[in-house]
Amino acid sequence: MRLLIFACLVGLAAVNGIADQDRPNILWLSCEDISPHLGCYGDPNAITPNIDQLAKEGVRYSHAFTTAGVCAPCRSGIITGLYQTTLGTHHMRCTAKLPDGIKPFPIYLRQTGYYCTNNSKTDYQFKPPKNTWDDSSRQAHWRNRPEKSQPFFSVFNFTGCHESGIASSEKYKSVTEGLAPSERQDADALTLPPYYPDTPTVREDWKRNYELITAMDHWAGDLIDQLKEDGLYDNTIIMFWSDHGVGLPRAKRWLYDSGTHIPLVIRIPERFRDSDEGRPGTTTDRLVSSIDFGPTALRLAGIEVPPHVQGQAFLGNGAASPRDYVYGGRDRMDERYDIIRTVRDKRFRYIRNYEPLKTYYQYMNTPEKGATMRELRRLHEAGELPAEAEALFAPTKPVEELYDCVADPHQVNNLADDPAFADQLKRMRDAHLRWVKQTRDIGLIPEPIIIERRETLGNEYAILRQPGQESTVARIADTAVLASSGPSALPDLVRATDDPDSAVRYWAAVGIGNMADSAKGFAIDRMQKMLHDDSSAVRTAAARALCRMGAPEQALGVLINEMTTGQQWERLHAAIVLDEIDEQARPVIDDMRQGLQYTPGFNSEGKYRVRVINRALNELEGTNNTVK
Repeated sequence: MRLLIFACLVGLAAVNGIADQDRPNILWLSCEDISPHLGCYGDPNAITPNIDQLAKEGVRYSHAFTTAGVCAPCRSGIITGLYQTTLGTHHMRCTAKLPDGIKPFPIYLRQTGYYCTNNSKTDYQFKPPKNTWDDSSRQAHWRNRPEKSQPFFSVFNFTGCHESGIASSEKYKSVTEGLAPSERQDADALTLPPYYPDTPTVREDWKRNYELITAMDHWAGDLIDQLKEDGLYDNTIIMFWSDHGVGLPRAKRWLYDSGTHIPLVIRIPERFRDSDEGRPGTTTDRLVSSIDFGPTALRLAGIEVPPHVQGQAFLGNGAASPRDYVYGGRDRMDERYDIIRTVRDKRFRYIRNYEPLKTYYQYMNTPEKGATMRELRRLHEAGELPAEAEALFAPTKPVEELYDCVADPHQVNNLADDPAFADQLKRMRDAHLRWVKQTRDIGLIPEPIIIERRETLGNEYAILRQPGQESTVARIADTAVLASSGPSALPDLVRATDDPDSAVRYWAAVGIGNMADSAKGFAIDRMQKMLHDDSSAVRTAAARALCRMGAPEQALGVLINEMTTGQQWERLHAAIVLDEIDEQARPVIDDMRQGLQYTPGFNSEGKYRVRVINRALNELEGTNNTVK
């Protein structure tokens, strides 16, 4: 009924609303993998005259953040206005299913007469409905609309500054070939973040980042010039933004400001400004999340925001009140899981590591190809890294991190254990837990269980939205917290092993395994029993716990069986545990070789399981074999 009412309102807006020629055009200039390394953000090394001019004519947002440190989860949220952890698009390289009631927001623009184009990146982690765009291709352009009086929403995506533009010398040279000598950077003159070693290799990557951004600025300037050529500049709202932070280690894929703080510049022609918003040359510290972009575009076009949308319009008539917090998550990055959540206000960043026994720099094929990551590993093995960089090779992570982002802009001084910040820690922790429960964070459900439930319910979004599931949501969230809360949580974790929900039992087994030394005296029998659980994810978690308790005998057979006969993500879960247990896996090393075989029909998992097992075998056998 709510959707029907909304559809009627949209129809009325189309009939009785503003005439087409009086509705703003909206142009999005989207780029990849850059932090605010722009002149208008005060960076002394940046060469970005076009974006700087846009900021002089518009508004610069100093506190804009994405919901993840990697592109596809962010882009799924941008196009729907929903957190990736709500929609089920949180794992990098997954394919979720949209429920019927949730649509990419350009559909609502099209329903009211907008011509909508995308040139041309999607990467939403779901198959968009066919009516999302009038045109989504490399030829898509506002110039192709059939009636020149028709308002348009056009997205152009610059992919040249993607991390591959830094890692690949060939791509870097191609993207920057048009730069003048005066637009080149002196690598020795740049200032590196403290979590990088100061070497020529790292400086070269940092230099490439700046030059790719300058190439992007040329691209943006060309599109702005096209607007002017068409006489549309003063009828078009321009939004410039990046999908996440710079494409280098400890930035891309991570939830610090280096991975989630983005540039956002918006120019609103005077005729379309509401009150004094969009006043030229201004800066605002209003907190903005990337899931707010779509709702804001709708409001600027005079369209009501659908009730299911979690993002908030921050411009236009009827804009929401300013946010107190923005939120984000890290989940599976290609072949490695690391469940992390964050909350950011204007000053502090809180991070909750749900898997603190994993090192920061888990080995992942894609980022390991980058020169800076290789340099980090080389210097770590030589014992020559500075302390801020070496900290990311620690075998474990703190459960909680808290940073004063004003005093510590690079977030290297964790205040979580400082009594002087106890009140701030509790406030941010509470905000995080409220968000997890209110948004129905399905990222706390293991991926194999998500897939099982999706097959029954039709989509991931519905998993925690069945009638009467409030208790289930709370039990999953609370047990996931207990799993890293220390030995005092063990009695509750043992009770949770009997929970009717397999996701709760999973976290119970994970938590018992995390505290193996304290639990082995009374929980071994319980874990052995859970090797026969109905859920593969629970069986694998119990096997991990037994290995950590020093009782791997029965567990190894279960892990090999799950790795070789399980479903897509069940196999990956088991392979990761076999990699984590190191020497304990040696008795089944020959069986592990089965994991080097690609599994037909298993999409990404075919290579992800192979990557993990290859790494495990390399470490056990002292080899250096590579896989794709």
